[in-house]
Amino acid sequence: MELRTLRYFVAVAEELHFGRAATRLHMSQPPLSRAIKQLETEVGALLFARSTTGVTLTAVGTVLLDEARALLDHADRVRVRVSAAAGAAVITVGILGDSTDPGVVRLAAAYRRNHPGVDIRIRDADLTDPTCGLRAGLVDVALTRAPFDETALTVRELRTDPVGVVLRADDPLAHRDGLRLADLRDRRWFQFPQGTDSLWQSYWNGGRPREGPVVRAVQECLQAVLWNGTIGLAPLGHDLPAEFTVVPLTDMEPSRVVVACNEGDTNPLIRSFIETATAAYRH
Repeated sequence: MELRTLRYFVAVAEELHFGRAATRLHMSQPPLSRAIKQLETEVGALLFARSTTGVTLTAVGTVLLDEARALLDHADRVRVRVSAAAGAAVITVGILGDSTDPGVVRLAAAYRRNHPGVDIRIRDADLTDPTCGLRAGLVDVALTRAPFDETALTVRELRTDPVGVVLRADDPLAHRDGLRLADLRDRRWFQFPQGTDSLWQSYWNGGRPREGPVVRAVQECLQAVLWNGTIGLAPLGHDLPAEFTVVPLTDMEPSRVVVACNEGDTNPLIRSFIETATAAYRH
């Protein structure tokens, strides 16, 4: 199995839709579909159950998803270590969130302008690791959201965003101008896998234990809302399909956009990234 094909598979598995996965991978849908069919031939089993509305993972696909994520994480770790040994001018940035955020766009333009010879590599993290691979040694710096365990990390706040609850458009609460956490006490909420940072889990559960399906990616969250009426929190200002609504939460602490690196890191490229990020988000 090629790593590229496994990345294609993970994208489809997380989006549960070939069209959205193709957009995320910056490719057209036909070659993506062909790559997945070839992978199914190699495996000798169907990985997805296909329908007119999207796809769902088969039992075999679920097993492969866990293994593919672990293999790709290992491959990323190897690349980081080899680059460090070679002394190459490379910086690996972990990103958790919307790459269309104006702050990210300004940051990317400014950093490229300041460091035209640097190879900037991006690792798009899922919702289970708020450090985007920083603690695992997969990235040099993380552009993410707090709160999470900041032990041995340097964390700088860039911006705060109000938070709302994601609902299906036909949900009885969807037409309210605002909600409080108490209004949602009897609802099922998203959960992250066991072992996820406890501060992160608590924040996105409104500060108390909840029950609900386990998710790893934004699209899994949205599918849980669509199919099961599950609810979850999200920063306001993100565009969602028409079948979803985000209602502001009036008693929820805002979400903090932060940049983080390992404590004591003296790499000038990383220090420059942090300073550039601070300026980019100030506008």
